[in-house]
Amino acid sequence: MTASRTSSDAFRIDRREFLAGSSALAASLLLPKGGYAANVHRFQHGNFDISVVSDGFLMLPVEIVLPDAEPAERPDIMRRLGGTPERAPFHTNIPVIRTGSDLIVVDDGSGIHFQESAGKLSANLVAAGIDPDQVTKVVLTHAHPDHSGGTVKTDGKLTFANAQYFVSEREWQFWTDPNFEKVIPQALHGFAKGAQRDLFAVQDRLTLVGPGDEIVSGMQVLDTRGHTPGHISLQIAGGDGAGHEGLVITGDAVTSNVVFFEHPDWHFGFDTDAELALKNRKALIDRAASERLALLGYHWAYPGIGRAERNGAAYRFVAAA
Repeated sequence: MTASRTSSDAFRIDRREFLAGSSALAASLLLPKGGYAANVHRFQHGNFDISVVSDGFLMLPVEIVLPDAEPAERPDIMRRLGGTPERAPFHTNIPVIRTGSDLIVVDDGSGIHFQESAGKLSANLVAAGIDPDQVTKVVLTHAHPDHSGGTVKTDGKLTFANAQYFVSEREWQFWTDPNFEKVIPQALHGFAKGAQRDLFAVQDRLTLVGPGDEIVSGMQVLDTRGHTPGHISLQIAGGDGAGHEGLVITGDAVTSNVVFFEHPDWHFGFDTDAELALKNRKALIDRAASERLALLGYHWAYPGIGRAERNGAAYRFVAAA
């Protein structure tokens, strides 16, 4: 797949410069107490007991967050996201889900493979009284380093030693292509090597899934391609007691509940196929508004739970009470 113009332009940012600059700013930025969300948010949805555990946060530059915004619009939006005109923090919210005999983790964070402000999942699991060895399933919405980088610990062992892993077949095929250096843009080569590191580490316990498949009864795979070629979201059946029959764990299909609810026609700089990502993002938000679905976003302000309401030609995000 060839990245769109928007994606290619965004990926021209030197990755080492991006990571170093973001980490330096993250170290100097004082998030409010709870920035790492050590106090875990728990809620019930149907037969699913869900804890949202933080992996920390990432700092993203304005060129990635708001590539379509006019220069005059950018500073106010970036401040609303809790950052400076140049960069803003994006939280990383990881659902840990108990249902029946299963304990399921959706994405495993950055580990040591992205920014220093992230990679806090293991410590926060322990703080929450959740034993990683009891995790039975890990679902990867996609294989970007802030979602799959926590697969292997620094000692080379798996973070979730007893889990089965799930990723979409399209995601696996894209990142593990032995000829990836010839068929995908050079700007993605580093991400491909990271994805291969993480996916090959669990190859012997990996199940490839597609749209409509169930991870467990009542947890269905949704096709939300675009951010990556095989990106998936998850829909969880049942109600939350607030009139929402269904919960969608979005992954990075909707990277910001501020930017893309209020500006549904804007692109995001890290989307591999920018136009497909935009199309699927708009469809997901619109469906959530129409069907009153609850939403849980990976990079939304902790705990990232709420719903979509129509607001003229756009939407507003209503955080869960």
